[in-house]
Amino acid sequence: MAENSEDKRYPLHKCVFQGDVKTLSSMIRMYDIAEKDKQGNTPLHLAVMLGRKESVQLLLAHGAPVKVKNLAGWSPLAEAISYGDRQTISSLVRKLKQQAREQMEERRPNLVATLRQMGDFYMELKWDFQSWVPLVSRVLPSDVCKIHKSGASIRMDTTLVDFNDMRWERGDISFIFNGDQKPSKSLTVLDNKAKLYQRVRYEETELEIEDEVDILMSSDIMAAQMSTKGITFARAQTGWIFREDKREMVGPFHADFYQINGMVLESRKRREHLSEEDLQKNKAIMESLTKGNSQGFANGEPHARRASLTPPPESNITWDEYISAPPGQCPLLGRNLVYKESSKSFKATVAMSPDFPLTVDMLLNVLEVIAPFKHFSKLRQFVLMKLPPGFPVKIDIPILPTVTAKITFQEFAFRNDIDPQLFQIPSDYFEDPMRFPDL
Repeated sequence: MAENSEDKRYPLHKCVFQGDVKTLSSMIRMYDIAEKDKQGNTPLHLAVMLGRKESVQLLLAHGAPVKVKNLAGWSPLAEAISYGDRQTISSLVRKLKQQAREQMEERRPNLVATLRQMGDFYMELKWDFQSWVPLVSRVLPSDVCKIHKSGASIRMDTTLVDFNDMRWERGDISFIFNGDQKPSKSLTVLDNKAKLYQRVRYEETELEIEDEVDILMSSDIMAAQMSTKGITFARAQTGWIFREDKREMVGPFHADFYQINGMVLESRKRREHLSEEDLQKNKAIMESLTKGNSQGFANGEPHARRASLTPPPESNITWDEYISAPPGQCPLLGRNLVYKESSKSFKATVAMSPDFPLTVDMLLNVLEVIAPFKHFSKLRQFVLMKLPPGFPVKIDIPILPTVTAKITFQEFAFRNDIDPQLFQIPSDYFEDPMRFPDL
């Protein structure tokens, strides 16, 4: 029988599939370790799905990417949680964090150089949060966020620290990025009420990683993304009888308004790794959050570490059967999936101004610096879309499945008199490394 031509195309995948660690070790430097097969799986995906622990460790040691999705939209970490081997999950979480740091370090010199070239400025963004859930709408905050930029430094003052569906943490917070400092010292958060500061940690402790593994192993595997494939922009109209394109001032800026159509939040979850007891516990945690009790996972009580699950039955799929399966019809290699997906359409508007002095590219660089704040990372994802001409001075975007934010760039001025003291930690502030545990 002639050898399957696909057979030669994915030599690393084949070694992993067949559990041939020796050949994998000898060939690993000769081929692209990040190559995807017809199902979008990398060699690391397959190693995880088939429980090939030695292959997993070998691939990670050679820098196999962890933040990569297959055709079904799942990462090696998602597949590892499904398989349930604790050591594999821990290794992937560590490597994922290391690769994220390395990517940031690679981008950092360019980011700092770009910030330096940009003029110094002061900018104000107003956030108004709204929800279609009446109870939630009553407690949603608004926030005016002030941003100063000088040289390679940025300071952001905000009153909104963190949020999830039911809990909003307020405060008087300043976030300082100093591009001149080494990475471990460049990000600092000030709590101006308590006169405390925390350096945004560059690396997690072992304890934090093991806590994260416990949470991953006892929660749904989630994948949510804003689908931008079918998005279109249509000029918003105004007037009852004589319809015309909507144009208004947003602060001091002339702006053209657009309706955004086809914005869909797709969320998918898997729970084949969870026991009936896990499901009951998770339901109780969600109910207590809904009632406003925000103690969160494990309620601060000491708890036993999650043990590895009993592995799923060994797959009896052959390499030939796997590699000849049509794309998107991957044979089952692990547990039977317990899977649910949902999608929600959003109506949104954006106001684009030709007058705004900042460009979209400049804004993206500023937002990259302050991305540790969840709502700013959502804003950055939105601005990365192909927008109509101009600068988005007013935007409606979904932040959570139940919450939408209206963001208005209400003030902007290039300035050369920004006080350098703004980017220093005041001398009467004390360091508290755990003030903001999520940062």
